[in-house]
Amino acid sequence: MSPAASEQVWQPPALGELLRWGLPAQNTLDAWVVRGLALLARQQVLTISGLDHIRAVHDPFIVAINHSTRTESLLVPALMVLYRGGRLVHFFADWNFRLVPGIGLIYRRAQTITVTRKSAKPAFLNVLKPLYMKPPGALSSARLYLEAGHSVGIFPEGTVNRDPQRLLPGHRGAAYLSLATGTPVVPVGIRFPEADGRIGDHARMEVEIGAPLAPPQPNSRRPTRAELTGWHATLMGEISRLAGKAWNPDTITGDQP
Repeated sequence: MSPAASEQVWQPPALGELLRWGLPAQNTLDAWVVRGLALLARQQVLTISGLDHIRAVHDPFIVAINHSTRTESLLVPALMVLYRGGRLVHFFADWNFRLVPGIGLIYRRAQTITVTRKSAKPAFLNVLKPLYMKPPGALSSARLYLEAGHSVGIFPEGTVNRDPQRLLPGHRGAAYLSLATGTPVVPVGIRFPEADGRIGDHARMEVEIGAPLAPPQPNSRRPTRAELTGWHATLMGEISRLAGKAWNPDTITGDQP
């Protein structure tokens, strides 16, 4: 694809084209799971721009996306995998979603990185949480993927944020992984042009994938708090621009990556 092609706006393919879409990096079963999710995405994803930035030839990279609905965390990664010919991007996903029939299967097949930071709702399900708290942990697992040449995906806001105007402060895991491994971050903004007020799960979306952001020169030591804060602010600022939502750097908290 030429550089100019990355500026073109891509629309989900027609049904027949989608059913014939080649996914050489997937087995038959998983390929049909990806196509099935892409079929659902045709109803909600209006356009995607900048897909050239996530081509498999650019692996490894870290995708960082704003998070406004539950459905986007399934549909947008599936379309990325579709475009990449079946090559996975290993997204972070909360452990409790693995308890949901169907969703848990999809997450296992997609080799998502399980995050155990949150409690389950309803709370009695927390008795199952230890089953998912397996070493080496989310950040270490992501780092191993990156060092092996695989790309990972993170929703830095860490939870669904239905505010149509503002991003949440965000966690600094993407910034940490980028600094610690020297891996570029591909910022992604999801907009909801038809949303009126709070963004609903079935709101139609436009996805804009930005150019990769290269981190400062990596070194052998752990990034300092100041380095993390500065790089996180850079990443969130670009996601803010792409998503059309405001982000206030003064709201950065002292939480861990």
